[in-house]
Amino acid sequence: MSIAETVHRYLAQHSISYDLEAHLHTGSSHETADAAHVREDHIAKAVVVKDTCGYVMVVVPASNWVEMNHLNKELNRDFHLASEDELKTLFSDCETGAVPPLGPAYGIETFLDESIMSLANVYFEAGDHEELVHVGGEDFKALLGGVRHGYYSQEH
Repeated sequence: MSIAETVHRYLAQHSISYDLEAHLHTGSSHETADAAHVREDHIAKAVVVKDTCGYVMVVVPASNWVEMNHLNKELNRDFHLASEDELKTLFSDCETGAVPPLGPAYGIETFLDESIMSLANVYFEAGDHEELVHVGGEDFKALLGGVRHGYYSQEH
């Protein structure tokens, strides 16, 4: 596989220049950071949660965990992690577990963690487990323009 068609189309629609960074096949964000020689806190990770209102994507640095209790309290909702089968359906053009942090491209409500906002360079899953998309920080913010910002994670 390569870059997911939805991701490719979304980047083109926004006229965003990007590089693809190939790396050995990995199974986690931590492994990806090591394999790609990229700092883990420069990789934007998508965490998909759900409640009775639907799915939400929370975009956080790969070095962080989503603070579910804080998220639920701040938004007055009752989120739980989406299942792997649900992710397969939502991101059908991606390999299982390689979720690009571009909720708007997939029609998913998205929350962006403030800790990503100051990065000069951002890397994220291309839709497989062997490539990262590399964009400038301002371009990444443009891709997620209009999404809610807040403090949704904590470093682990």
